Amino acid sequence: MSDPFEHLTFLSLEQATILPYLSWRFAQEGVRVIRIEHPTQCDPNRRIGSPYREGEDLMCDYFLAGNAGKEAITLNLKDPRARRLLGELLVRLDVDIFAANTLPKHMKALGVGYEELSAVKKDLIWVGLTGFGPDSDEPAYDPILQARGGIMDMTGEAEGEPQLAGVYLPDIGTAKDAYGEIMKALYRRAVTGRGSRIDVSMLQATASWLLQPITMCKSFGRVMHRRGNNHPFFVPSGVFPTSDGWLYIAIGNDLQWGRLLEIAGFEELDRAGWAANRGRAQDRDHVLQAVAACTGRYATDALLGRLHAHSVPAGKCNDVTGVCEDPFVAPHLVRSCEEATGFEVIMSPPPVTSEWLRRHDMTMSFPPRLGEHNERIFMGDLGISEAEYLTLRADGVI
Repeated sequence: MSDPFEHLTFLSLEQATILPYLSWRFAQEGVRVIRIEHPTQCDPNRRIGSPYREGEDLMCDYFLAGNAGKEAITLNLKDPRARRLLGELLVRLDVDIFAANTLPKHMKALGVGYEELSAVKKDLIWVGLTGFGPDSDEPAYDPILQARGGIMDMTGEAEGEPQLAGVYLPDIGTAKDAYGEIMKALYRRAVTGRGSRIDVSMLQATASWLLQPITMCKSFGRVMHRRGNNHPFFVPSGVFPTSDGWLYIAIGNDLQWGRLLEIAGFEELDRAGWAANRGRAQDRDHVLQAVAACTGRYATDALLGRLHAHSVPAGKCNDVTGVCEDPFVAPHLVRSCEEATGFEVIMSPPPVTSEWLRRHDMTMSFPPRLGEHNERIFMGDLGISEAEYLTLRADGVI
């Protein structure tokens, strides 16, 4: 059975994390993804971390994480010949989606803006991922967006300094938003035959995460700030110690509180003033201390079993190893094995496992080396001669 996305082609002028993750999501649907890099100034992420084997300095672990299932070509788009090749690729490969994550001024200088490329292919879906939208050339990385977008102010202990989240929320979150916009554009094109321009601002996408904080601030004058591991309204909700680790308990209503008190060793929490969340919130510190005293008497797995048996929401504080071993995660980890060496890369699961991944046993082709598919695409797909190919390579065009 063929997949409806397997006939699509995604051309991606990509670097760092946000766009490689976005194009990787489409590769997981069976879309043909071709990443474009400069011949000598490649994606910096290729050099971050440790090479997967000796002599592969441009194939480091940090890069491998989100680049399986792709082809890779090189183009020096400062050269008019490279821009001509790009135009030919758009037409000859019938490219559906073109995306770039560089500053708007650089897009214009390289000839990859919406106006330039849509003139070559009218039904193209063009995507620009930038820090602050198409009218700003201010550079941005994920931590800058976490700071400016309010994530850092909402993260950390109440009396401590603002903290970065432990993962790249603006990068991954913005990529997910762009994924949805592209899917809408594909549907729109199927109905109207017209392409689209999609501009995605990382700052706007990051601010969209502040669902309750913005409404409370702008409509009710209440500014929420970081509170460590505790929920601003529900008590108890936080990290609690066990005899061999940590777990998170989230009491979201008074019925759950009542079920918590049914667990052996937690009866001492049955106090009149704590029966309702309002009373517990007013006595937050004492409630948290009392719950911690109860949880500390149990080993993590034993307590989790009792909490789940009483339908009390709780979870173990896993490290990455624990996450990978979770029975609801492990079957969905993506794998990629290099045939020549047998080296296997194991990657994060998709948000939802696609039919394409299921049919391919969660396996994708090995992440590509810099320009690995130049010959196949320029000589095979475009049909340029070997002599022209060698000249372009010698001149630093590809």
